[in-house]
Amino acid sequence: GNIAAIGITNQRETTVVWDKRTGKPVYNAIVWQSRQTVDICEALKARGLDPEVRYKTGLLIDAYFSGTKIKWILDNVPGAQADAFAGNLLFGTIDTWILWNLTEERTHATDYTNASRTMLYNIRELDWDDELLTAFDIPKSMLPKVMDSSGVYGHAKKEILGIEDVPVSGIAGDQQAALFGQGCFAEGMAKNTYGTGCFMLMNTGSEAVASQNGLLTTIAWGLKGEVKYALEGSIFVAGSAVKWMRDTVQLFNDAAETEAHALSLDSNEGVYVVPAFVGLGTPYWDSEVRGAIFGLTRGSSRSHLIRATLESVAYQTKDVLDVMERDSGIELKALRVDGGMVRNNFLMQFQSDMLGAKVERPVVQETTALGAAYLAGLAVGYWKDEADIATNWQLDRSFSPQMPEDEAARLYHGWQKAVEAARVFKP
Repeated sequence: GNIAAIGITNQRETTVVWDKRTGKPVYNAIVWQSRQTVDICEALKARGLDPEVRYKTGLLIDAYFSGTKIKWILDNVPGAQADAFAGNLLFGTIDTWILWNLTEERTHATDYTNASRTMLYNIRELDWDDELLTAFDIPKSMLPKVMDSSGVYGHAKKEILGIEDVPVSGIAGDQQAALFGQGCFAEGMAKNTYGTGCFMLMNTGSEAVASQNGLLTTIAWGLKGEVKYALEGSIFVAGSAVKWMRDTVQLFNDAAETEAHALSLDSNEGVYVVPAFVGLGTPYWDSEVRGAIFGLTRGSSRSHLIRATLESVAYQTKDVLDVMERDSGIELKALRVDGGMVRNNFLMQFQSDMLGAKVERPVVQETTALGAAYLAGLAVGYWKDEADIATNWQLDRSFSPQMPEDEAARLYHGWQKAVEAARVFKP
């Protein structure tokens, strides 16, 4: 077997609770998008826990994170609470569940990045937080050991791989793995992933920067017992707005057509789309607002709607980046990008124009998988260090600002007015 090591990366926050005696989950996994724990969140907020959670974990009290999902399972599955306190149940995010099932050693562990998304982990002390565990009524015995993102967690079972002694030696949550895969090792480097939604992370080095603007403070990765922190902003709707235009409104057959439509116009001609299908994320955190289209005239065509939708992704990214620069005090030089939408050259050029910064698209766009591979390979000496990995990063194309600054400012101001107007309309 020529496999040097295995790395694991996962959608973060998704929660599994299982019985360590049988290895069987006591309930279905509760995925990160699930809102079934909203009531638990409201109760925690009513107890005034928000400032404590924010300071210790870097997160907001929200159904998105694992803590309330664990609590829901313990509260709602008959006998689960008693079993948990008797030490029979284990909790894991998906990385931990895979690790426990994959390794000879039955390792019950996670890495710093996944731990930092549970709402139970103190990202400053680097330990599970006893006060929060008491507030949530979750026993510490359930929780995995937290380890470096790069290091040997265990060895894959021979009956699974067909070869012996392959180390599992890298774990990171998907967005952090992408930051690592993009080679954003220096403070102030940032990446944006353009998928269904967008996730932007900026490396803030050894400082956990507290956000004044609704960004999350999270762990970027932990290597050799030292962690680097990141600021994270989330945009709920990006690629899914293009999918909506294709499948629901049926404006085109293939997302690749959107670039030609956008380029057939010289500008948006005053048309703005606010794709708030599920509310707006950073920095607005408004879950009531809904989608809207502004500035239509008799001459507005399919191409205007398509262009305005693509532009909305760039405006939202600027919304997030502006507050990131404000919170961190770091001015962004270049944004590294990945995800399905980055193949759209119109969007990438417009993004650079809006940010007034370089946008860099790498050759390898599967940066999440790449990051997990790098972390695994580092642990077994396949790569020497971060500098060795950084030389691997290859540029496909760089986009630099071409639009006059006053024009970019005028367009962005129009977006801000559109968002404001959409937030006023609440049926």
